[in-house]
Amino acid sequence: MAYGVLSNESYQFLLILLLGFGAIIKLFEKSGALLGFSDILSRFANTRKKAMVATWIMGIIMFVDDYLNVLAVSFSMKEITDRNRIPREHLAYGVNSMGASICVLIPFTSWSAFAIGTMTEQGLGFSDYVKAILYMFFPIIAIIVCLLVALGVIPKVGLIKKAYERVDAGGPLLVEEESGGLPTMNMEGNNEGVQPSSPLNFMIPIVVLIAVMLLCNGSLVHGIIAAILSQLVLYTAQKIMTLSEFTNTLLEGVTGMASLAFVICFAYIVGVANDAMGFSNFVINGFNGAIPPSLLPAIAFLVVAGVSFAAASFWILIVISVPIFIPLAINMGIEPSIVVAAIMSGVAFGSKFCFYSDAVFMTSAGTGVPNITQIKAVAPYVLGSAVLAAIAFVIVGVIRV
Repeated sequence: MAYGVLSNESYQFLLILLLGFGAIIKLFEKSGALLGFSDILSRFANTRKKAMVATWIMGIIMFVDDYLNVLAVSFSMKEITDRNRIPREHLAYGVNSMGASICVLIPFTSWSAFAIGTMTEQGLGFSDYVKAILYMFFPIIAIIVCLLVALGVIPKVGLIKKAYERVDAGGPLLVEEESGGLPTMNMEGNNEGVQPSSPLNFMIPIVVLIAVMLLCNGSLVHGIIAAILSQLVLYTAQKIMTLSEFTNTLLEGVTGMASLAFVICFAYIVGVANDAMGFSNFVINGFNGAIPPSLLPAIAFLVVAGVSFAAASFWILIVISVPIFIPLAINMGIEPSIVVAAIMSGVAFGSKFCFYSDAVFMTSAGTGVPNITQIKAVAPYVLGSAVLAAIAFVIVGVIRV
């Protein structure tokens, strides 16, 4: 089973992204680029509310891929939120809420590119995906709720409320006994003496990554290579690093991701086992009977969300769901883009709420909040967003059928 995962093209692709982004983030740290960028942000984000709004904005800016989103936002905002005495649980919620949500809503990301490629086999394409964005209720609601919580419009509840009470009483930002046992990618303590450099040393590689990805038909691998090369030119030209220091830092970033790569490999093994047993197909096909046309969008969302939560299958689930639900929608006279929206909403839910999903593990790695604690913290907001999304899909189903 483990060999099957290691030879799986999807896992190999995600492994390349993971190691590449690890190298980029470490280079940002050691070059002082993150400190320089954080110093600029801190001039604005000088209160709790402003710091969490800045985290939300960063989540939108890093739209290209959920891995880049989670890692870049975590490491660029962690010092700022710590400075403003914001519990790590709230930072984890802010990071968790944006990753997959923003990736499915932008038609030029790793998630959307994969989904569009799957849709072409059903006679759909880019324009159909763009139409579907309007109906992707779960990620839209999740992003809005995250902002409203940051602004204080929606109150802090559950574990996040308790975390603020702990911090306001003089307690730690992160309970130490909770932070053990996870691959947290904790690089703190290795960066003494690092001085802030120009924030452009952070922004230019990010712009290069996004631009090259878009120019190379959505290839994140090309984007990562270009970003690292731009870092090489920027940091050596400014004499921030020698070539030897750059190489050592790059390797340090790659090896720092090794433990997290093993955890994600385990998650993939569980997902592959579920797929081998036919779990996803069994559940989805079980709902292919007498489904009222008006309820198909809501049922598609709930089924995909449930399966993605239980099986930690996201991109695989898109491959399974699209050939089943899209023909069903066409036969029922339902606009396919609405069902595409339901499927993408469902996998976005699973990505942020499955306790052993890769995105949740990476949020844990970036913020230091354990995966189970993270799920408990986000639960009221994620589940509330899911309920509202399901209601919205029912309403759209009734109106559009």
